[in-house]
Amino acid sequence: METVRVDLGARSYPIHIGAGALDDERLYRPHLRGGRVAIVSNPVVAALYLERLRAALARAGAAPAVEVMVEDGERAKSWAVLDQVFDELLGAQVGRDSMIVALGGGVIGDLAGFAAAVYQRGIPFLQVPTTLLAQVDSSVGGKTAVNHVRGKNMIGAFHQPAAVIADVATLETLPDRQLRAGIAEVIKHGFALDSDLVVWLEDNMEALLAREARALVHVVRRSCELKARVVAADEREAGSRAHLNFGHTFGHAIEAGAGYGAWLHGEAVAAGMVMAAELSVRGGFLLPADAERLRRLVQRARLPVAGPAMPPERYLALMAGDKKAAAGRARFVVLRGLGRAELRDDLSVEAVRATIAATTAVSPLEAHQ
Repeated sequence: METVRVDLGARSYPIHIGAGALDDERLYRPHLRGGRVAIVSNPVVAALYLERLRAALARAGAAPAVEVMVEDGERAKSWAVLDQVFDELLGAQVGRDSMIVALGGGVIGDLAGFAAAVYQRGIPFLQVPTTLLAQVDSSVGGKTAVNHVRGKNMIGAFHQPAAVIADVATLETLPDRQLRAGIAEVIKHGFALDSDLVVWLEDNMEALLAREARALVHVVRRSCELKARVVAADEREAGSRAHLNFGHTFGHAIEAGAGYGAWLHGEAVAAGMVMAAELSVRGGFLLPADAERLRRLVQRARLPVAGPAMPPERYLALMAGDKKAAAGRARFVVLRGLGRAELRDDLSVEAVRATIAATTAVSPLEAHQ
């Protein structure tokens, strides 16, 4: 078992990483407050891991309250599903001395975390991520949200978990497509923050795709270390934390424009990173060879290297509503080299249009090939 700590003063918390973490009651016990525990999950994950989580919590002394099952996939990140969660919490008389446990991927973590942030003005929650994307990225940092038809993650709150318990053995049951989507976020961490991680990925991509335990533990731990450092310095994204959104301005536009669920988040981020690297080259910040290096690594991870075909005006409209936008103008995270991300608000519309033209597929289907 390895532990990474997110240093936020009184709200600091551990990230426990290792095979078998899901079953270790010692990891849950320090965070129970004497009240009851509500588990939020979906039927796919629950069929695999709910009984084990339930048993570990019982050994830790938790009193069960309710198990809330929501639909699988990105569509669960909606106000209607959030209201379903509230209805079941209220029906079970879950109080402010209780805790929510999020068992699942990024969608479950975001939804359950937002529910915890606002239910009775805020109760604690634990993240138990079961996908690579959630383990390396979304479970850490306290960003919680649901989607809106006008944009991804537009309604949410910062609400840090009490702990993150990342059992890499759960990745053995992860579909290949979901595994690759998680690798996209690891690639993002490398190109935005850590050139050594880029080199490691270039040397170990096949081991990661083969789910070798050594490789999985390494990328989860290193990604959590990088993200913990950034979150500790800029919890509410007033500055450097925005660098973690490399590829996300284009990626969120892809998700919203294609319809939530058509593209996995990591797939959209993968294409978005290729687009952002192209924009970095056009802005004079990045060498073409480094942009090609990113494109090749994304391709080796069997992820999309082009966005879906949408009119440039559609991309621009969706990106103008991005959370990083200022005065209705999109801002972009660009690269100044490997591991050196920067947020810019001075890129011309012409450069963005040219980037879209150069990095989108003829059809949405071709973007996934």
